[in-house]
Amino acid sequence: MCSRIIGISDIHGEYEKLSSVLEKVCPQKEDTIVFMGDYIDRGAKSRQVVDKLIDMQNYCNCVYLIGSHEYALLHAETDDYYNYLFWNYGGDKTAESYGGFEKIFQVHGDFFNALKPYYLTENYLFVHAGIRIGIDLKDQDLTDIVYIRSEFYNREHDLPQKIIFGHTEFDKPQVQKDKICIDTGCGKYKDAHLTAIVITDGVESFVTSD
Repeated sequence: MCSRIIGISDIHGEYEKLSSVLEKVCPQKEDTIVFMGDYIDRGAKSRQVVDKLIDMQNYCNCVYLIGSHEYALLHAETDDYYNYLFWNYGGDKTAESYGGFEKIFQVHGDFFNALKPYYLTENYLFVHAGIRIGIDLKDQDLTDIVYIRSEFYNREHDLPQKIIFGHTEFDKPQVQKDKICIDTGCGKYKDAHLTAIVITDGVESFVTSD
């Protein structure tokens, strides 16, 4: 069986939707899942989501990227702006799921502090929000990687890889010749699905939660 690359972004505490997608994808040991950030906030089960992500290492290769909500979490105690973002964009649900803000880091501090900015292969770049076009990948600002929107989305980039990203939600995956957005509003809208991209020998398909 050939290996696949699977991308999943913007789960936002929706444990049941994550479980639905993973059951449909049925990851094998040869596969790589790139979890592309925004695991927490809004939904009621952020802690369970992170536990599930960590557990998936027992079944396949896993890569964990940082999203805008994890960035805000990591800076909430030292920066008033990110403290505001965390608590006003669903962080209260995350704190509740852990039994208090301080317990987030007691339980999963190592996980959150080890999140990577991007995942690069020969043909694809996985990133949470996008990149600042015209700047070398190694010189990208992390805040752009997790927060950028239209400056990236509305312009064609010059990298040889197709970019797979989330962060900016749409009703369905947005497929352009140089980039694909897979954020379909999970956690932000009650009836929104979680969407995964599955890449098999360069063929891209999508799997959505029930």
